[in-house]
Amino acid sequence: MTLNKYIWPVIGAATIAVCAWLLYKELRGLSLDDVWDSLTAIAPQHWVLAGLSTLVAYAALAGYDRIALMHIGRSIDLWFITVTSFTTYALSHNVGASVISGGVVRYRAYSSRGLSGREIGALIAICSFTFVLGTLLLAGLVLVLKPHITERFGEGFPLDVSSATGYTILALIALYVAASFLRLRPITIGSTQLTYPTPRVVLSQLVIGPLELIGAAGIIYFALPEAGNPGFIVVLGIFLASFSAALISHAPGGLGVLELVFVMGLPDMDQADVIAALLVFRLFYLLIPFAIALGVIFVFERTQFRANQASEGS
Repeated sequence: MTLNKYIWPVIGAATIAVCAWLLYKELRGLSLDDVWDSLTAIAPQHWVLAGLSTLVAYAALAGYDRIALMHIGRSIDLWFITVTSFTTYALSHNVGASVISGGVVRYRAYSSRGLSGREIGALIAICSFTFVLGTLLLAGLVLVLKPHITERFGEGFPLDVSSATGYTILALIALYVAASFLRLRPITIGSTQLTYPTPRVVLSQLVIGPLELIGAAGIIYFALPEAGNPGFIVVLGIFLASFSAALISHAPGGLGVLELVFVMGLPDMDQADVIAALLVFRLFYLLIPFAIALGVIFVFERTQFRANQASEGS
């Protein structure tokens, strides 16, 4: 037993407790009837659009794995990649500690297709980097297009600083892209050598990473009413902040963290409408995929068990 085994669960539980207390202070005047009224007020076409946004997000997540496999030079059929990616993210988004929980699923799946532990480790690292790259690219664009968004989380952050931060982020991404096209030498850190991805991989990252986040934010955007809605770019920016905070917190499903950041970031909207939209997000992006993923894992493990039994009996 080591301390590391318990540290992240403890941090996650503490984060949930603190955020739950802060969220209670924000929403103590809110009733369940208010939230239910907001849910039933969502137009049918907006439910459909939220569902389509979910499909876009999870289709893009499958692209994460495909990009990583492209980089390490391995070819696996698209259907297997899609199912593995879907199961990985549906599980890790709900359980928390995504690198660990997602890593277990990926290892079980891709090792059955002949990938080594080192290749799977590289795949996980590239998928994580693609997510970070997509987050930074969209954050940079949001800060450039809507620099006032920082004022939603507190005063004292000048607009020109917001814009400058956005341009700096975009400049760093441009350097990464340039390094790929110029085919610069690999970076050596100790015994590890980091090779710049090919332009094909980099361009794929710049499309797939943002697309997944845009799809996920779209679920919330379409579930929000028009009254007080600041527009998609602002909702996207708040989503980037809330989703990143939820991942850093290691709280399962970002419980409490996601809601707190969104309620703070949308002060001009009815709190019941915001909570209702986040419930739609949790239903479409977290709970339904999680239930499906558990079924996929059961079928996969049963198939593997039967295959092992057959090989031992022959």
